[in-house]
Amino acid sequence: MKRKATAVWNGTVKEGQGHLTTQSTVLNQTQYSFNSRFADGIGTNPEELLAAAHAGCFTMKLSLDLTEAGFTPEKLQTESIISLDNGKIVKSELTLEATVPNISDDQFQEIAKGAKENCPVSGAFSFEITLTASLAQ
Repeated sequence: MKRKATAVWNGTVKEGQGHLTTQSTVLNQTQYSFNSRFADGIGTNPEELLAAAHAGCFTMKLSLDLTEAGFTPEKLQTESIISLDNGKIVKSELTLEATVPNISDDQFQEIAKGAKENCPVSGAFSFEITLTASLAQ
């Protein structure tokens, strides 16, 4: 499987602007700029897209792992916070809130940890990945 996205940039880094388009066109000439990356400008940015990719991949992997272990998740909600420090991405912090009937917290934590370690996006990252997982009773 291969997926693609295209970035177009016009101008200098601070005054210029760009847009991103994904193969699926979910992002279709979506604006990004210096301000959307480093301030509060309108548009997306690479770190936000990495956060979405990590949250989405981890959550799907967890759903697969729970199902294979015999549990049916009712709801899995994951937030990823990507931290950029001195021009380098240094961390992805995953926070998971889950509703999974008939599972113990120990089982849940073990499966969630495995999903964090083995989702394809986690495998692509060389920076720190943390997970805080809570199971609703």
